[in-house]
This record gives sequence, structure tokens and C-alpha cells, in this order.
Amino acid sequence: MSYLNLACMHLVTVVPCFAIGAWLLARRKGTTIHKRLGWVYAVLIFVTAVVTVFMPAEVGPRILDHFGFIHLFSVLVLTCIPLAIRGIRRGDIAAHRNNMIGVYVGGVLIAGSFALMPGRLLHGWLFG
Repeated sequence: MSYLNLACMHLVTVVPCFAIGAWLLARRKGTTIHKRLGWVYAVLIFVTAVVTVFMPAEVGPRILDHFGFIHLFSVLVLTCIPLAIRGIRRGDIAAHRNNMIGVYVGGVLIAGSFALMPGRLLHGWLFG
């Protein structure tokens, strides 16, 4: 799969996560809609993280001529989503909440901010 295809797949999965995650954080927890949208969010952000593993770092130092610092956010998401699911299944609401907030802040907001930096593909698409 080409880098451009991966980048498009990444955007298609992460953009809804920005909106869904914000809604989930702002609204009442434990409702049916929270649970259903939570699953949608978890699947989308997990797929996003898997896709990013295959995207080579374009800015900064690279390990194995592929992985960069930005890939640490992929590791964060790939670790925290299963931990959040395990936490809620065990009734550990604090673990669930902390992992999901970490995913949203780190995997969506911070990583998204880095994606807008000059030299990155998204910056080029949005700002020419």
C-alpha cells in the first residue's frame, strides 16, 4: 500500500475520532450511546494506530529508516485501548477513564498537532 493511501486511511479514521472523542469526554458516561460510540471510537483509533505503524516518519531522526518519535503515539494507543477495555470490563472506571483520556490527549490532540507542523504531509495538504 502506498504512503498516500496509508495517509488517506489514517485521516479517514482519525478525523471522526477527534469529534467522537470530544463528545464522549463532554457527555454523561455509562449511557447506551456512550458505550456504542465508545466502541466506534476505540475501533477507529486502534485502526488509526495500526495504520501509522506502516507510515514512515517523514520528519526528524528515524530508527531503522522508518520509525520516528511520532510512532510513540502509536504505541500509546495500541497499549492504552486494550487497557481501557480491560479496565471497564473489570469495573475499574478510573483505569478506563485515564487510558481513554491519555489516548485522546496523546493520540489525537498532541499527535494531531505534530501532524500540522511544516514538512508533514497534512501541513502540505492544508497550507500548500
